[in-house]
Amino acid sequence: MEGVSHPEELVEACRRLGLSSLALTDRNGVYGIVRAHVRARELDVHLVVGSQVSLRDGSEIVLLVQDREGYAHLCRLLTAGHLRGAKGNCRVSWEEVCRHSPGLIALWIGASGTTGSGNASPAGIGPAVSGNAGPAGRDAASAGASGSNLSGPAAPFPEPLRAAFEDRLYVVLARHRRAEETLKEIRLRELAARFGLPTVAAVEVLYHTPGRRPLQDVLTCIREGVTLPAAGRLLRPNDQHALKGPEDMARLFADDPASLERTREVAARCTFSLGELRYRYPLERLPKGKTSIQYLEERTFEGAARRLGGKFETQVPQLKKELALIRELEYEGYFLTMHEIVEYCRRERILCQGRGSAANSAVCFALGITGVDPTQVNLLFERFISRERAEPPDIDLDIEHNRREEVIQHVYKKYGRTHAAMVANVVRYRHRSAIREVGKVLEIPATGLDRLARQVSHGHWDEDFIRQAGLDPENPALRHLAALVQEIQDFPRHLSIHPGGFLLGHHPVHDLVPIENATMEGRTVIQWDKEDVEDAGLFKVDLLGLGALNLLHLGFDLLRRHRRMELSLATLPREDDATFDLICRSDTVGVFQIESRAQMAMLGRLKPRTYYDLVIEISIVRPGPITGGMVHPYLRRRNGEEEVTYPHESLVPVLEKTLGVPLFQEQVMQLAMVAADYTPGEADQLRRDMAAWRRSGRIERHRERLVSRMIKKGIAEEFAEHVFMQIRGFGEYGFPESHAASFAHIAYATAYLRCHYPAEFTCALLNAQPMGFYSPSTIVNDARIHGVEVRPVSLRHSRWDCTLEEVDGRNEREGGSTAGYRGRSGAGGRKPRLPFAVRMGLRYVRGLGEGDGGRLEAAMEQAPFRDIADVARRSGLSADKLESLAEAGAFACFGPFGPDRRGALWQVLGTETGGPPPLPLKNHGAPPRFQSLNSLETILWDHQAAGHSVRGHLLKPRRAELAARGLPTAQELNGMPDGRSVRYVGLVICRQRPGTAQGVTFMTLEDETGFVNLVIWEKVFERNALLARTLHCMGVTGNLQVGEGVVHLVVEAVWDPKLEDRTLRLRSRDFR
Repeated sequence: MEGVSHPEELVEACRRLGLSSLALTDRNGVYGIVRAHVRARELDVHLVVGSQVSLRDGSEIVLLVQDREGYAHLCRLLTAGHLRGAKGNCRVSWEEVCRHSPGLIALWIGASGTTGSGNASPAGIGPAVSGNAGPAGRDAASAGASGSNLSGPAAPFPEPLRAAFEDRLYVVLARHRRAEETLKEIRLRELAARFGLPTVAAVEVLYHTPGRRPLQDVLTCIREGVTLPAAGRLLRPNDQHALKGPEDMARLFADDPASLERTREVAARCTFSLGELRYRYPLERLPKGKTSIQYLEERTFEGAARRLGGKFETQVPQLKKELALIRELEYEGYFLTMHEIVEYCRRERILCQGRGSAANSAVCFALGITGVDPTQVNLLFERFISRERAEPPDIDLDIEHNRREEVIQHVYKKYGRTHAAMVANVVRYRHRSAIREVGKVLEIPATGLDRLARQVSHGHWDEDFIRQAGLDPENPALRHLAALVQEIQDFPRHLSIHPGGFLLGHHPVHDLVPIENATMEGRTVIQWDKEDVEDAGLFKVDLLGLGALNLLHLGFDLLRRHRRMELSLATLPREDDATFDLICRSDTVGVFQIESRAQMAMLGRLKPRTYYDLVIEISIVRPGPITGGMVHPYLRRRNGEEEVTYPHESLVPVLEKTLGVPLFQEQVMQLAMVAADYTPGEADQLRRDMAAWRRSGRIERHRERLVSRMIKKGIAEEFAEHVFMQIRGFGEYGFPESHAASFAHIAYATAYLRCHYPAEFTCALLNAQPMGFYSPSTIVNDARIHGVEVRPVSLRHSRWDCTLEEVDGRNEREGGSTAGYRGRSGAGGRKPRLPFAVRMGLRYVRGLGEGDGGRLEAAMEQAPFRDIADVARRSGLSADKLESLAEAGAFACFGPFGPDRRGALWQVLGTETGGPPPLPLKNHGAPPRFQSLNSLETILWDHQAAGHSVRGHLLKPRRAELAARGLPTAQELNGMPDGRSVRYVGLVICRQRPGTAQGVTFMTLEDETGFVNLVIWEKVFERNALLARTLHCMGVTGNLQVGEGVVHLVVEAVWDPKLEDRTLRLRSRDFR
């Protein structure tokens, strides 16, 4: 959080200014070096790798890399400094610097400066940049006293440096037209003369152009936690920290051309390039006498025979083809590593499944890495591995999210901390975080900033928007804020951990990139993110947590325990008609990938009847196909409303399976190669640019080349432009076919459970939270609508997790009846009675932790609780935990105080916790009598104490009042004809305003009978913005749009229904 130019901007400015070399020296790291390397390679700029390293005594030194050995020494040195301290705190000793000196050039800069200090390098070589290139830790960035490190006092010189570095040691002279620099330079020149050291000229570069200085001041204030008016001397006094061209540097050092000339000498000595990095997979243990490829072939054919059965022989040619290419490219170690991780998961009964481009591989299927049967879907193996692409294969392994940490620690244990580290995730500024942090620096009132941040959407600012946030649009600070917020977009804020990316190596990882401690205990992380790792040509494995796999594991366990039924992903009946009927009805709450409002709407139009239909369904509701204008043509052709045509005969093989319309990322890449004559290298660069869509301008580079080449081949310009728009959409978010194929497998499995075993599905879904699209309240309401009896939390029956209970008439319902509710199947009658009910678990009592649940379960195992006093005595729970149980109605099973929560609370207040039972003293009076909760109050208490209610929806007690006002239920509204004008009231459960919707906002309202999906056009939304953004219980007026089994209410007005109780609210899930 010091430098305010991206690495690419510095490289581009270097080329523009006529500098031949550029040194990038992040503070205590090499965070931005890969991004700079990629751009420098494109622009033919000589990039020097280095780092400004913090010493234990407060000094700092710049180390530049000469060769591959020096780079390894630098990474090891930085790793040692980071791992011995807390996150963001790196300190090394002079002894360590000297020990790691081979292959490095040292630039002595003297004492550490302060907070605003940046990094240094000789100006002829180029700048050294901190936080902008890669997020330097806040502690590391603010070490030292006031002033810049290149302008402060000279420090005592550590003499061991001369012996260690010999002729590779220089003294830096930095000039920024500041008076205090003169004295420091005199002292540094005296030091250089005394020790016989050469000097080099430098500028501390923090931005590529002086126009970035205001942003640098703001970032300094954010880092130091001060406002701009109070920053004072924390800020640099001028804009002389910009990159300078040769003429400017010559004028700046006109009195010392020799120091300036030595910068070229230093640059010439630094010949290392990141392109020299080489990677080897970890070596797996092999059976005696077998090579890696022999063992891989053996395991592959064994697995294929087992998984494919009678279809094995048909896949032998494909397996041999893939294995031959794996042998040629020497990738066998990677496959064996992934196979070992999958085998570990299998041994430990951890559900996992590979996805991504690996689903294109029959070898991955045979090894159990993926679940996509290669005989079921015709996928493109070249999308996974190709000899033309100089890039490693990529296997993403989804693991049930609650057990992913076990797999991560297994990897650390097996390969060791020096050979395994997680990939970083660079958290960057987005509109909301930027508004809050920049606005605070500018002293804009916090309440207005909060409203502004919550209401901002896609950077849209105007006077009405500012007024709605309670701010004055004439305030100059707000204009300044808007400009700075736009400018700070995509700048690094801090370093986090990738969801599951691991860098594994046969050689120590810290020879490739520095490793540092993560905030999370037991984790270490490299300084590069996933794009950096890929651009550097390194291999990573992704171990990703997936809630849907946990849901399936829990569901399969419930079936085994309660029905003695063995079911798994591999044994599910394929293409079950009843399951696809459920999917076509859009009855998919909790179903992986197809439960969102947009997916439900598409299900009614696409009507999937096969596994491959699900693959298309998952892929089609994405920005790629939507922005490319491909969705409606595909649906029309699928429904026989439009002829299937192809823009060119050469594209028939590419587009045939999707009716002449490109829907998948693989098809877009093939289109580029077939229709625009892209070479494999150009197509690979296109894929990379789509993946790195946030890096401005990358996708746009392809527009003219793609469109002009396609037109030249006789393809219509309109189609060519559509293809490019789709490519740009894929850059925002699109699915490869292989990715969708893996996800479709899980989507079908979750839909199968929901269809055939709704109680087990509901129980597993509740225990797998948090995951998916819907809150527990919506899940419980949906289950009740579908005839699943959900019973309340009870200290006689509940465990920590939700459980199943037999519906035999003897278990008390305690208010959890489903009487009067109908299924959503459209049959008009009640659902058949299910054999099991769901008992809510103690996990849903707010304020209780898992440890509290464990104590309660342990006490219940000894003997059932008798009353509230017995719970307090034997569980050892504190009074506030007992109050939470009372408010949730968990004591309803205990007799006279049970049904009355106020009475239960009264008793809790007078209960002693822990210790021996009290003496049986005479009761001197009856307990006070409290007014019982009415139905609405009971439901409200449920929501406040547990976030849901099994006793009914929040609107159920108000139904008579709403009906008297002529307001229909969701079930009634969804049965009305197209074009009907209607008013409706429901609770907001979701708001969405996707970037592909051209300003349209989609919302979902809910009542006790189901959902109503709203479409709000941009002008209508802006007219009703405050209510639309803030109401929890919302009234809307509009017209119904009914077609292809999909019902939308197109909103004309939003209003407050003004129901008497203002606590009617659910927490909505708001997405952008």
